[in-house]
Amino acid sequence: MSTSFQPLYKQVYDVLTQRLQEGYWKPGDLLPSEFALADELGVSQGTVRKALNQLVTEYLLDRQQGKGTFVAEHTQESSLFRFFRWREPGGEKLIPETTVISQSRKSANVDQQQKLGLPAGAEINELVRVRSLLDQITLLEFVVQPLSVFPDIDLVKELPNSLYTLYQERYGISIISARDELRAEALPKKFAKHLNLPPQHPVLVVERLSINIDGRAVEYSTAYCSTESFSYVVNLK
Repeated sequence: MSTSFQPLYKQVYDVLTQRLQEGYWKPGDLLPSEFALADELGVSQGTVRKALNQLVTEYLLDRQQGKGTFVAEHTQESSLFRFFRWREPGGEKLIPETTVISQSRKSANVDQQQKLGLPAGAEINELVRVRSLLDQITLLEFVVQPLSVFPDIDLVKELPNSLYTLYQERYGISIISARDELRAEALPKKFAKHLNLPPQHPVLVVERLSINIDGRAVEYSTAYCSTESFSYVVNLK
C-alpha cells in the first residue's frame, strides 16, 4: 500500500476496483480469500473485509454464504429488480414484458453527445421499445447506445428484457448505477398510439444515464410512462 493519506481500506478498495475495471476478474469469478488478499496487499484481514463490504454495497461484488465473494453478474432478474423502478400500488415489484419497435444506426445529436460525452459525428444505435406491466402497455422507451461502446449492437437479433445483462455478457461492461431525472409532461401526439393514450395526456418522463464501473455514462434513455395503474418508486438510504 502507498503512503497516501487515504484510509487503508480505501486504498484496498481502489486497488480492487481497478482490477475490476481492467477485467482482471470477470463477472462470476471467485475472488481470493480475505486472508490471501490481506497477505498480498500487506494489510489486515479487517481492512480487506471493509473494502470488500463497500464493493458488495455497490453491487460490484456478491458475497455468498459458505462459498466466498464473487464478481457480481447481471442476471435478468437481478438487473430488473435493482434498476426497474415501477411497482404496483401495493409496492410489489414487477417484471416487464418488452416489445422492440425499431432500432436504427444514426449520428448522435448535440444533446446525446453532451449526455454521453461523445464527439461530433459519433454513431449511435437508437432502440425504441414498449414495456408492459400486467398486460398493460406502460412505457415507451428510447434507448441511445454509442456504437463506440457497443459495436454492432444494432445487429443483435434477440435483445433481452434487461439490456444490462447483454452489456455485461457481450461487451464486458457492467452498469453499477443509474441517474434518473423525472418530469411531468403532456404526451406528444406522435407517441400517443404506442401507449394507447390520447395526445396531451399527462405522463411521467424519465431520463436515465446508465453508469459503468469507470464512472462513465454509457447509455442514455428517455421513457414516456403512463402512471394510470403503477407507481415509480425510489428507496432512499
